[in-house]
Amino acid sequence: MIKYTSIVLTLLGGFISWGCLAQAFPPLEGENLSGQQITIPADISDKVSLVGMAYSKKSEDALKSWYQPMYDKFVLKRGIWDSNYDINLLFVPMFTGAKKMAYEQSMNKMKESNRKDLYPYLLFYKGNLEPYVTDLDMNNKALPYLFLLGKNGEILWSTKGIYTPKKIESIEEILDALQ
Repeated sequence: MIKYTSIVLTLLGGFISWGCLAQAFPPLEGENLSGQQITIPADISDKVSLVGMAYSKKSEDALKSWYQPMYDKFVLKRGIWDSNYDINLLFVPMFTGAKKMAYEQSMNKMKESNRKDLYPYLLFYKGNLEPYVTDLDMNNKALPYLFLLGKNGEILWSTKGIYTPKKIESIEEILDALQ
């Protein structure tokens, strides 16, 4: 009985923590490096999606710490069980306010780089910072923010800051529970 109760409490705790986050991701329209307009979450509702966002130079540098580990795990599928994960992966540099002027230059600079492998996973956003700061609690411009979205655009999990193995373990646990 004690074992059963602890299992129920563990599952209930997981659903409660997911329930706290199960808000809808506000629509975000951006442009990929091929010039295609993509709206999150509408255009990525075919599967679970991991979306990383940054809106300052410092947070963009920290967001880059996620690129290779996430690319290895979810695109190249280099880990022993990584072939089990089929998700959308998007990194979104946000150009807001005075930084909107750097939008074209940044896109062109990325196009000139030899990282064509990242093209499908970068989405450039130019616009207002609201409602993202308010709705997604993105108050610290020095940090990147990551959101795991369900197929219906609901936020299943979120974090902020640089990549750590512990954070990827959290993502894997949720993805495993959804299978």
